[in-house]
Amino acid sequence: MGIHVIKMPDLGEGIAEVEVVAWHVQPGDTVKEDQVLADVMTDKATVEIPSPVAGVITSLGGAVGQSLAVGAELIRLEVEGAGNFTGKSAAEKARQEPVKSAAATAPAEEVGDPQLAAVAQAEAAQGTSARAAPSPAPVAPPPAKPAGPQTQAYQKGPVPLRAEGEKPLAAPAVRQRAWDLGVELQFVHGSGPAGRITHADLDAHVAGHRGSAQAGGRDNRYAKLEGERATPVIGLRRKIAEKMQEAKRNIPHFTYVEEVDVTELEALRTQLNARYGAERGKLTFLPLLMRAVVLAIRQYPMMNARYDDANNMLTQYDGVQLGIAAQTEAGLMVPVVRHAETLDPWAASAEVARLADAARAGRATREELTGSTITITSLGPLGGIVTTPVLNRPEVAIIGPNRIVDRPVIKDGAMVARKMMNLSSSFDHRVIDGQVAAKFIQTIRGYLETPATIFVE
Repeated sequence: MGIHVIKMPDLGEGIAEVEVVAWHVQPGDTVKEDQVLADVMTDKATVEIPSPVAGVITSLGGAVGQSLAVGAELIRLEVEGAGNFTGKSAAEKARQEPVKSAAATAPAEEVGDPQLAAVAQAEAAQGTSARAAPSPAPVAPPPAKPAGPQTQAYQKGPVPLRAEGEKPLAAPAVRQRAWDLGVELQFVHGSGPAGRITHADLDAHVAGHRGSAQAGGRDNRYAKLEGERATPVIGLRRKIAEKMQEAKRNIPHFTYVEEVDVTELEALRTQLNARYGAERGKLTFLPLLMRAVVLAIRQYPMMNARYDDANNMLTQYDGVQLGIAAQTEAGLMVPVVRHAETLDPWAASAEVARLADAARAGRATREELTGSTITITSLGPLGGIVTTPVLNRPEVAIIGPNRIVDRPVIKDGAMVARKMMNLSSSFDHRVIDGQVAAKFIQTIRGYLETPATIFVE
């Protein structure tokens, strides 16, 4: 048997270190060739690390959330044959030097795992069984498995039985009775179909808490809660935090908000979907905005740029690599629509859908998540009235459409209902002047308010 050490591979593009975001194996597990061992994160892309050999895991190179340099030891396996580890295993050292202690025969820097040390101690004991020896040194227990990114909970009070945002299911009569009893249904276990809370569940809950609060009063509704949950910020969440902090620390943002009348745009979109939706797919507002941004960049090319802080260099690009901020379960990602200037609204819509699905499913590659030159960020129907987007460093402009709402507007001397939307966009004030930013947004506004011009070159 030999030891095979897997080192952190070079993932390209000048990456010096990566963060371990998940282990798929633990010491003692038997793995096959090409089995995924770990997930590591570079920038915002998650990369799977497969095993080049079959064997038994003896040690892991770090905990979840730890950063490892390229070339550092990622994982160690016991394999058939010689392996690739040039040092001697614990068992070999024990056979060659049976009179030495376990600590001497299996140094940690060469063995790397207490289980191998235990094997060495056992073999050493067999080689010296004929001698009188002092009582053996206690063998250290195997290390506990890493806790991983799970939340550590320190519960000191009542704990909801449901995930945050999940509403308890109960009939109106049960809800009214719970109100009368002063019981929060969020804390009541439901035994009915799909976890529905019944009168019996409510009775059981009241009976179980009768000693701590008066069942007929409303005290439970104001019960003191002291629960704590500490969650390590790792993986994508850490990358987002770092990028946001770098952007706000290094870039003097300014935000410009403009009101846009999208009544005609929405009417045109409805007509296009009725005529071409079945064969070309239905259009949302986003691909039409994307096209308006592309056309506006032709007049203001300095918006399609990246600013190098270290060298004070502004690089403008002819091709528009348009970032589209997408919310996923793991956090905010920015897939990149390559060469958006070549796409009509239907092609842009299809590409956005493909990238968003890949990002949400965790399949997006590093190339699909990097290299944007300008970004659109939107909260969709939750877009609010005004936002202050944070620049996607090192870009110099970010476009933030807000929610479309019906508002009364004075038009041709009469008050009419119009579909209105704010564009809340931020810029890097080191290289973009306020007047230039305002003209850029006004140009986008012109395309959106006269949507036929989006299709006219």
